Amino acid sequence: MAKKVSNKKAKSKNQGFRKYILWFWRLFAAGILFVVLIFLLASWGVFGKLPSFEILENPQTNLASEIISSDGKTLGKYYLNDNRTPVDFEELPKHLVNALIATEDERYYDHSGIDAWGTLRAAVFLGTRGGASTISQQLAKQLFTEQVSSNIVERIIQKIKEWIIAIQLEKQYTKEEIIAMYFNIYDFGNNADGIRSAARIYFGEEPSNLNVEQSAMLVGMFKNSSLYNPRRNPVGVENRRNVVLNQMFKNEFLNEQERDSLAAIPLEIDYHPESHREGIATYFREYLRDWLKQWAADEDNYRPDGEKYNIYLDGLKIFTTIDSRMQANAEEAVSEHMKRLQAEFFVQNTDKRNPTAPFLDVTPEETKQIYNRSMRQSERWRHMKYDLKKPEKEIIASFKKKIPMEVFTWQGEKDTVMSPLDSIRYYKYFLRTGMMSMEPQSGHVKAWVGGINYKHFQYDQVKQGRRQAGSTFKPFVYATAIDQLHLSPCDEFPDIYTCIEANKYGNILPWCPKNSNGKYSGDMYTLKYALANSVNTITARLMDKVGPQPVVNLIKRMGVEATILPVPSIALGTPDISVYEMVGAFGTFANQGVYVKPVMITRIEDKNGTVLYESVPETRDVLSKDVAYTTVKLMEGVTESGSGARLRGTWRKDIQVYKEIITGYPYDLKNPIAGKTGTTQNNSDGWFMGMVPNLVTGVWVGGEDRSTHFESITYGQGASMALPIWGLYMKKCYADEDLGISTAAFERPEDLSIRVDCDQPAETDQDSIKVDYNEGVNIDF
Repeated sequence: MAKKVSNKKAKSKNQGFRKYILWFWRLFAAGILFVVLIFLLASWGVFGKLPSFEILENPQTNLASEIISSDGKTLGKYYLNDNRTPVDFEELPKHLVNALIATEDERYYDHSGIDAWGTLRAAVFLGTRGGASTISQQLAKQLFTEQVSSNIVERIIQKIKEWIIAIQLEKQYTKEEIIAMYFNIYDFGNNADGIRSAARIYFGEEPSNLNVEQSAMLVGMFKNSSLYNPRRNPVGVENRRNVVLNQMFKNEFLNEQERDSLAAIPLEIDYHPESHREGIATYFREYLRDWLKQWAADEDNYRPDGEKYNIYLDGLKIFTTIDSRMQANAEEAVSEHMKRLQAEFFVQNTDKRNPTAPFLDVTPEETKQIYNRSMRQSERWRHMKYDLKKPEKEIIASFKKKIPMEVFTWQGEKDTVMSPLDSIRYYKYFLRTGMMSMEPQSGHVKAWVGGINYKHFQYDQVKQGRRQAGSTFKPFVYATAIDQLHLSPCDEFPDIYTCIEANKYGNILPWCPKNSNGKYSGDMYTLKYALANSVNTITARLMDKVGPQPVVNLIKRMGVEATILPVPSIALGTPDISVYEMVGAFGTFANQGVYVKPVMITRIEDKNGTVLYESVPETRDVLSKDVAYTTVKLMEGVTESGSGARLRGTWRKDIQVYKEIITGYPYDLKNPIAGKTGTTQNNSDGWFMGMVPNLVTGVWVGGEDRSTHFESITYGQGASMALPIWGLYMKKCYADEDLGISTAAFERPEDLSIRVDCDQPAETDQDSIKVDYNEGVNIDF
């Protein structure tokens, strides 16, 4: 009986235990079914729309448009918030990929989007021994979760969606493609969106060139790029880097010795900010931005979906003609010379030496007008008047109130306190410059420097600025005379007082230019000597013989778009012309009389490599080869014995003072160089146009206002202000033989009909034209 009772009790216990087991499995099955149901509901879009197959195939990420130099370097990018340029998996170094897998997803190659063991571990230990997110899930979060919810229920739903998307991504892409996408999507801070921007900004390198410790630092930032920011938290970033190195050791990507030696290396970053106001070729990039906006606005260039291309979001690749090496040489040359020239200008314009500094030859009332005009043209005035609708009295008062600000100096930016009106006066002291270098045969622009510092001086002196050309205009007059009269550089004219009578060419008064020294020797000078030494009387005589209209017609065919009145005074360079126009025009001489419009862009591609635009050179015949070559030979005289002779190392005793300000002298350039200096009235503008057979370069230097200038020609002439930049630039270019800058002579046309070698006797009587020197001249007033 006792045994029966015992059996009943045992049977009852077993039945109770089986009941609990049954309930456990029922609950477990229900849980599984619930999870499956939740995933099904999420996949059906019950909790919100999931990305479609098409979107998964082509995730919509904002891509910066990239500006690429002719030598394959990135000059800069256009972007709004996302400075992102994608790279392929093949461009990622192996140790960078290993660091990511070791730190973020050790079983990456063993799962299909969800790591079951990692998820179980995270659930059991509540995340204290590592999270459960795989690289695929993190990519899904980056791509399709706009903002992580703080609500736990919403966050669980977001997490479920990320799991579903991760699985779909794994079906759609290879493991390698997912890794590349993850590196490309992540925001590393400081405008470093994606691995390529991060490598360039933090180390000045392309991703493929990253070393192990650099890769470990960047992978460490995946944990939290705001916290682990190498500029703000270098100690924390170094510690995090070493955690990554230890993970690489743990996963056998590094041995112990490698880990320890790499961990001992101090954190080193080489910060290269990528913004619209910093970096290389800033002025050119700003010009290009405006050009691209116009291009994108043309209906013929719309996207296949009928929308305009967005240069900030669509990941265009703009291939330019700029050579990054030559651009760097140009910017260095400008910086080296302008720094010293500016120092001398400051010395000469202290308040004691010049009470109206930085201006000369102006009255107090004129000075007041200059500042008032600059104030009204400023961005501050525009913003307060038109955006904030402030009254003028309040705006003017704000210009007189001192505020903290950062100002430009040649020793670096400086924090100070001054009023906006004082800052206007401060910046008026600085001399400005514009420089452009072009290959005349193709029109490809190789370097473009629009000023001394784009962040603080945004007006582009290459394309926007037009200033009086001075004597750099004279070759156009000489070329017209050679073309019309078949003159030779060896023909001689007298240096005598010369006038063009009133009303002869639209000039109301008689035009009687003086030589720069105010003297007239009466000697006979060859055209070559006259141009080399800028003898104004002979230029005036040539203008009288050909008339101003043919000269204007010539320069218009050479690409000069500026409005130029056909009056005699243009012979001495009174027209305002841009550096861009002058370089294009001088290129006609170097290119045997054929004008090629300057080209800055060779092609544009979309993010998939489809060509959207290809440049077509715009050319026209302007001069015969004989006339172009003869003009070049005339300009060679400028650098052989004229105002440009210092390029050869030649130095006269009366200009020894220049040694103090001209960086890099002697330039000691021995190869054939054609050029022309230019100096305008009161030394307001200094020019130098220099050419070798395959490169034409123009340089202008002057103040923002014409009243900002050196007092004497000692420092104010083009040979002192502009020529040194050209000399420094060319020396740097010649030092790099890979650039292929020519040292050869200009190509001589076959059967040249004009005598150019003045040291040799004329072969026939026709080689030198006899001229009536008094023809058309009236000196009796």
